[in-house]
Amino acid sequence: MDIYSRIKNDHDCHRAMAEKIMQTSGDSSERRELFEEYKNDVVAHANAEEQSFYAILIEDEKTQEQTRHSVSEHKEASDLFEELEEMDMSSSGWIQKFKKLKEELEHHMTEEEEEVFDMAHKVIPKDKEEPLADKFDRRKQDELKDAA
Repeated sequence: MDIYSRIKNDHDCHRAMAEKIMQTSGDSSERRELFEEYKNDVVAHANAEEQSFYAILIEDEKTQEQTRHSVSEHKEASDLFEELEEMDMSSSGWIQKFKKLKEELEHHMTEEEEEVFDMAHKVIPKDKEEPLADKFDRRKQDELKDAA
């Protein structure tokens, strides 16, 4: 599997997880568990992406600006996760803030899939796409172990 398919698979999983969280209500164990799993996976994904995929793209002048933009979106999402962790899950404000996070992440994922991938294809040699996916997987697994 190449890096693009690997990242897209995570994105599809994250979209589905966010939808499930939107269907929960109140401070339920279901919402807590889904949110924790979602947060850990999204954060591990973002960190692994930065350490593998974006580490290559930041080195090329053609993709530097977009890479910085994408990494800043990771930071914005991380900040929203922190805010959500401090809020009462049973409040209406929590689900509104989660909806904002969901929308921002969906925008980010779509932008990666439709713009960043196109740029990356011009920078990342074809023979590096699978090894990069392997590096991404190793990094993500390390991140998930650290989160546990």
